[in-house]
Amino acid sequence: MQTTVLVFHPRLATGSRVNARLMQAAQAANRPEHPVEVRDLYALYPDFRIDVEAEQAVLTAADRIVWQFPMYWYSTPALLKQWEDDVLEHGWAYGSTGTALHGKELGVAVSPGGAGERYTREGAFHYTVNELLRPLQATSNLIGTRFLRPFITTGAMAISDADLEAQADAYPAWLTGEVPALGDFE
Repeated sequence: MQTTVLVFHPRLATGSRVNARLMQAAQAANRPEHPVEVRDLYALYPDFRIDVEAEQAVLTAADRIVWQFPMYWYSTPALLKQWEDDVLEHGWAYGSTGTALHGKELGVAVSPGGAGERYTREGAFHYTVNELLRPLQATSNLIGTRFLRPFITTGAMAISDADLEAQADAYPAWLTGEVPALGDFE
């Protein structure tokens, strides 16, 4: 199974402890028996001019597609939204002839800045991270992929070294192992 990790972080080298460490863990997970390709999309497209054909070829070759990103304002970074708009074209990714991604898996590795207890109905944000990811789950449904239970690293703004290493240690298994789908109402 080929896993492709698309990393969307505008300051990966200079402003990210969590996503940079997870990216390293993903790169280290690459094995001949289970290849893992890792792509830094902000490095590839700093001007947001996305090579649609190249990105579609990458997706075609993958069995599992992972979007890795920090959560910004309960959503995705701008380049991920632009990438979705450009790459997931009608007639290719969805619509009556848009079946290119059918049967593939789509996973999200997200790192919200707030502590985990804030992402509950009773917490400061009143929504779980899974609930905030619903638009991505809806996109997955539209493009015919199986939406995996997300890999969530909460507290990214103040995560301890030990907790970050625990997440980095767990990430390769999530990238390459069996991951259950996220139900529609979880």
